Amino acid sequence: MSNLYEDDIIAWSEQQAALLRRGQWSELDIDNIAEEIEDMNISHGHQLAHRLAILMAHLLKWKYQSDRRGASWKNTIRNQRDKIDKLLTPMPSLRRLLEDPEWDQEVWDDAVDLAGREANLTGLPKVREWDFGQILSTDYFPS
Repeated sequence: MSNLYEDDIIAWSEQQAALLRRGQWSELDIDNIAEEIEDMNISHGHQLAHRLAILMAHLLKWKYQSDRRGASWKNTIRNQRDKIDKLLTPMPSLRRLLEDPEWDQEVWDDAVDLAGREANLTGLPKVREWDFGQILSTDYFPS
């Protein structure tokens, strides 16, 4: 089983799903199944971080480049909020990441870096300006 895991993870996952459905417990590749479940959790956390960084970068641009505000930025902000909501709704335990100060700072740093590169902004705050309630609120746009 582990050769299939290393050679073709899609075929391996289909095989493992079939074994589970048939109740063939002794044939399951338990170690790799556990690893894949852990990796899936990590992947969802990365997706949340990525979407939040994009959202906060656009909120920074919205605040610090008010003369360049437009429909594109507004659409990106709304789109990322919608995608984050669709991620958190079926996986509410991901919200625990929002309470992790180290994770929070990494995401903020990514947002500041992204806003700086995309909009040539400098001197942006080193600490997140808004709470997550504001960031995720559908009607919040910083002035």
